Amino acid sequence: MDTYSFLRELADSWVLLAMFGFFAGSAIWAFWPGLSSARKDASMIPFRNDTPQKPCVEPCSDCKCGEQWKGKFDV
Repeated sequence: MDTYSFLRELADSWVLLAMFGFFAGSAIWAFWPGLSSARKDASMIPFRNDTPQKPCVEPCSDCKCGEQWKGKFDV
């Protein structure tokens, strides 16, 4: 058996099986229920350094927190 035929047969059988096993294993690992806290932590990476705004304490009818944007985005 020449080298090309051997490698072709190996790729068509065992390497394909190994690639499918790796795909299935990584899909199971990604959706494992115990890793939900890690997924939530990873999803919040873009917002880690944001400082939260102070909540408005006035009633919405008297609120002045949005006046800086009034008239700028009217369509």
